[in-house]
Amino acid sequence: MARQARLARQARATVGVAEHGNSAVLVTIAHDGKCLDRRSIELTRDLPTHPYHHEGSWAVGRYLNSAWAKPVSLPDAIALVETVREAATHGARAALEALAKAVPSPIARIAIRVCPPLPPTTEERIANSSAANIADSVMYRQALANAAEARGWSVHWYDRERVLREAAATLRGEDIDAFLAAMGRSLGPPWQAKHKLAAAAALAARAQPVARRAP
Repeated sequence: MARQARLARQARATVGVAEHGNSAVLVTIAHDGKCLDRRSIELTRDLPTHPYHHEGSWAVGRYLNSAWAKPVSLPDAIALVETVREAATHGARAALEALAKAVPSPIARIAIRVCPPLPPTTEERIANSSAANIADSVMYRQALANAAEARGWSVHWYDRERVLREAAATLRGEDIDAFLAAMGRSLGPPWQAKHKLAAAAALAARAQPVARRAP
């Protein structure tokens, strides 16, 4: 029974994520390397997509000489970040729910680009120009990670510089570029760098152990 349960966990699918701002490409790979699903999602709609980098920066006086800058107070910028964060949370949950319903195999893992450390509070992230430049992307990645964990999926954080090598290591000698090119041909367009990245992340993560769900 224990062996059967272990094999069942190993046979589940893995999702790879390549995010850009509030949008992301999700590529879902079966345990045997077959692509089960490819889709693009948006985590928020009808809201500013970069509240840290744009509105937050304007609130503390950065980029005010730019033509696209608008006056905004710091409290309003902080409130906007929280509004966008909440919307991203709901968007991530809805996107993963729709994916889970569409994919024929149970999903066990999701691979998301690793998040750099940031100051702990929204205000501190806004005040720090380096943090403000990446905090929006981190917010969206964390929304996906939290939504995945809520579904019982294991979250694997990948390094973009290493993920292709890690994916290649799972192919037992097969060339990773050729493998991804063949996958793209089988699916048809679009098959861009972001799709290949998401697929590679899923391939690399599928070799990782699956966290057991609480009984």
